[in-house]
Amino acid sequence: MVHPVYADLPTTIFEVMSGLARETGAINLGQGFPEEPGPEALRRRAALESVDGYNQYPPMRGLPALRQAVADHYAAWQGLDLTAEEITITSGATEALAAAFLSLISPGDEVVLFQPLYDSYLPMVRRSGGVPRLARLDPPHFRITREMLEGLFTANTRVVVLNNPVNPAAVVFSDEELALLAEYCVRHDVIAICDEVWEQIVFDGCRFRSMMSVPGMRERTVKIGSAGKMFAMTGWKVGFLCAAPALTKALAGAHQFLTFTTAPNLQAAYAWGLANCADWFEAMPADLQRSRDRMAGALEAAGFRVLPASGSYFLLVDLAASGVSEDDRAFCLRAVKDHGVAAIPVSAFYEQDAPTSLIRLCFAKRDETLDAGVARLAAARAARS
Repeated sequence: MVHPVYADLPTTIFEVMSGLARETGAINLGQGFPEEPGPEALRRRAALESVDGYNQYPPMRGLPALRQAVADHYAAWQGLDLTAEEITITSGATEALAAAFLSLISPGDEVVLFQPLYDSYLPMVRRSGGVPRLARLDPPHFRITREMLEGLFTANTRVVVLNNPVNPAAVVFSDEELALLAEYCVRHDVIAICDEVWEQIVFDGCRFRSMMSVPGMRERTVKIGSAGKMFAMTGWKVGFLCAAPALTKALAGAHQFLTFTTAPNLQAAYAWGLANCADWFEAMPADLQRSRDRMAGALEAAGFRVLPASGSYFLLVDLAASGVSEDDRAFCLRAVKDHGVAAIPVSAFYEQDAPTSLIRLCFAKRDETLDAGVARLAAARAARS
């Protein structure tokens, strides 16, 4: 028998839209991956490590060099006092999330999550036996408020899941919002699983702050990072689990029986990259901010209402405010089939009470792709405005 969590799961909208984009030859502004191949020096380093380096099982918790490089990086960029012993290397951030959920959620535990949310959260929480308690972040600002949290946490709440910066909302939570959530975590003795994979991609002078640095949260935060997001190479599935020793023991135990370990040449290359590519972390977000501004400006010139975007690869368009009398899913399906451009309906990131007039676009693309994609979206808008 198939487990009930997975028995009736539909094909995700991301796979649907990317499949249609492939079938039709459409421009894919839906799926979140860059067109550029990533830093050449890092790619060459991985090739060198594959040919001349070690290619057998690395340590289960990751190469010591990479664990230390991650600790050093977070010390330099976020002021965290992590040690290498508090870091476990995983096969991507999604595996890190699975290890965190499986090791920290017991059957019947309540888990607080914020919509919109990454589509893997709910199936993994339920597979762990957790009971989701959903809060809704409202557009256009998607902010956490005391009114939202009051009554959300109960005596049965064990975990809160926080994505920051938020995919798809492209917001970065303020220090005040993080402190407010920390207040409830401490009061209710709750662990925060923090999906911070977009931490290196923030704009307009914003400085990302990890939940782990908020007073009271050092010992009760699981910080999840992604080397693939940091270096714009999403196919290199290398992630980080960072937590205090008591939590790390449980996290590593779950990781051991999920993937056990991760390709050693990629681990060694990322260790080298974190130590030698500091200029990348300045140039990459600046280039993406330029792409964001290019796409936003072109969309606004075409009559679209664009929401603010402070982090990640994404920005949102409000169809209703743009004069489109069609819901997000219908517009996206028509745009890819009839006009050759793929986008993602934001309602797919909600389980309940979803807004139905927002679409998500990825701007981590070349200029010519952005320009052509916007022109096709404009044609789709004109056909139904």
